[in-house]
Amino acid sequence: MISIVIPVLNEGKTIRQVIRTLRKTSRKIEIIVVDDNSSDNSVEEALKEKVRVITSSQRGKGVSMREGMMAAKHDIVAYVDGDILTYPENIVELLTDPIVNDEADFTKSYFERQAGRVTKLVAKPLLSILFPDLEYFQQPLSGMIAARKSFLRGVKFENDYGVDIGLLIDMHLSGARISEVNIGRVENAMQTWEQLSKMSREVSRTILHKAESIPQQNLETLGNINIIREQMEYSILESIDKLQKMVIFNLDETIFQQSYLYLAAAVFDREESLVQILHHYKDPISILSRTAALFQDRNLAELLEVADSIPVTADIRGVVKALKKRGYVVGLVTDGFECVANHMKNKLGMDFAFANRLHLFHSVATGEITIPDYFLQHDGAAEAPPVYNRSHLLEYVRTKYHIPAQNVIFVGNGTMDIDMLRESGIGVAFDPQDEEVCAVADKIIRGGQLAPLLDIAQASPEKTAQKWSDRKSLRRIGVGSLIGLATAGLLYLAVKSLGSAKEPQPC
Repeated sequence: MISIVIPVLNEGKTIRQVIRTLRKTSRKIEIIVVDDNSSDNSVEEALKEKVRVITSSQRGKGVSMREGMMAAKHDIVAYVDGDILTYPENIVELLTDPIVNDEADFTKSYFERQAGRVTKLVAKPLLSILFPDLEYFQQPLSGMIAARKSFLRGVKFENDYGVDIGLLIDMHLSGARISEVNIGRVENAMQTWEQLSKMSREVSRTILHKAESIPQQNLETLGNINIIREQMEYSILESIDKLQKMVIFNLDETIFQQSYLYLAAAVFDREESLVQILHHYKDPISILSRTAALFQDRNLAELLEVADSIPVTADIRGVVKALKKRGYVVGLVTDGFECVANHMKNKLGMDFAFANRLHLFHSVATGEITIPDYFLQHDGAAEAPPVYNRSHLLEYVRTKYHIPAQNVIFVGNGTMDIDMLRESGIGVAFDPQDEEVCAVADKIIRGGQLAPLLDIAQASPEKTAQKWSDRKSLRRIGVGSLIGLATAGLLYLAVKSLGSAKEPQPC
């Protein structure tokens, strides 16, 4: 069988037709769409075709390609672009037959096209000097390729325009048998001169970097590119600056029907270690840092596979779509990992995700975690350590995106949500099981369906919040230290059954 990986970025208009073309093959295949944090409906459209969709841990085609390879179940992996509507019906056979027939380990496509300026002006001249054995390839920058997974594991996936030429060079250096295949005529959008300039720089840098004869100190540093990539990850969130109202869901309590951290610990045989952490440590920061260490050496595909196995609240997608039509910006918050949160955000059609950043190196967890500033509260004393307080997120949203807390609807469930329920414009408790949560919430939804939230969101949160202001002021009393809240909120992981559904208890 063959695994076909389609990296996509804002290709909702074309992805379904690409998938349908691939399915015309006579070979047995699996199709994996790797979403590069699209801002359109790419994920929604891909899911309509019943294929597996994963979310890349960070923006960049190279990361998406590598993580797609990690998720692939079969030894032969093919890559195609998600924005081309002129693939031949036998595109899978053209790319993979040389490998299936044991004539090659890596295939590189070439095709008729309307332009190829970077290839002619940059790639080919440099290859002729530094890698003359590769000069004969007609289109060394082509992204439609196939390879044995055993070879792909040993190469580096550059995370910019240099990824395709980099793979070709690495395959050559590794001794792979390389075949060039003709896939006919391909039509795609012409790039701007600005894009071509960026491509030229990145392709040339990659070729120089791969050439062992070029001194490392003379090559352009990758630092600026990493900075740009970090900024791009937040571009979608930055776009909400002018919006007036927001809905935030607690991923762990209102969307997932099981605990992600507990299930992942069980799947990776670290359940007992997680229970010990929750028993011995009290403050959230210590718990989070030690919990992250449990997932060291697990790759992104494995982490996301756990998330994909967890049932979600049945009507969440429809509710999110309806809220967005009403002008709400919609997102989620979790004490878990950003890579999982972004994956679920994209699957559910949301706009943003707030979460802790699990460090990944080459898409493999290092066991370290970074807690973002929007979860940390400082008391002003220089020597005092910050305190983990998720409700501090509301102040972050107000200062950075100019959306006041009274314009935020928060939907939560557990004791860790109490501050957010109290301080948001409308605090909605979804199937709450704790009396204190019931007491602090403005609205309570029962029955396992989120549709009643649409009635609550009919009015502006700011106006509705005025109705509850007196009630909230009477309830602004201490609910225990954050340490106690964190312990209570996270300890449920150790006792919650893997297969249990939410069973609301009367408050």
